[in-house]
Amino acid sequence: MNIIVVGGGNVGYYLVKDLKAAGHSVILMEKDRQRAARLYEDLGDLVRQGDGCESRTMQDLGVGQCDLVVAATGEDEDNLIVCQMARECFGVKRTIARVNSPANEALFAELGITTTVSSTRIIFNLIEQEIETDHIVPLAALARGNLEVVSVELSDHSKMVGRSVGEITLPADAHIVAILRGDKGMLPSPKAILQPGDVVLTLVKTDRESELHHVFDGH
Repeated sequence: MNIIVVGGGNVGYYLVKDLKAAGHSVILMEKDRQRAARLYEDLGDLVRQGDGCESRTMQDLGVGQCDLVVAATGEDEDNLIVCQMARECFGVKRTIARVNSPANEALFAELGITTTVSSTRIIFNLIEQEIETDHIVPLAALARGNLEVVSVELSDHSKMVGRSVGEITLPADAHIVAILRGDKGMLPSPKAILQPGDVVLTLVKTDRESELHHVFDGH
């Protein structure tokens, strides 16, 4: 298949490597120039620098001849735009969108993007499947109240990069439940050192979500 992957974070990077190894014709589009340059050193001509939300950029890339477009950026809004544009403007029959917040899955479906992947939901479902039933019940009860699982992808500038999980001061009653690194997931050991591109899944009270993002951002 001819495939375009938009978003050169860890998800897009490993996906492109696997697709190429499987014999597909694949291009990776990354907006950030520095990130694109680093990817080019590893992946060569598979990498293009540009904004996948811009129609001219995608047209020049030949998106109309693609069998599949995968939107794998860390921003749900960008992933929605990429998939809608591919479908409506260029006639791409199949699109897949990464959804970082499970709350946005219904919106994607309403707008015709029916194939979505939410790492947050996957991890949450794995937790429910792996933990014994008597431990699932209180977690489920909390989830029906004012708690949510929040996904935060660490940029190169995040002030938490290089620090251990045990050093992080989270908002009250917030808990890190998993760390996604590349195509692997890990439990949040206090000694685990956070790296750029890590996706940190945290259980937090809804009214404290903004505090959580402040903990991890670079400001």
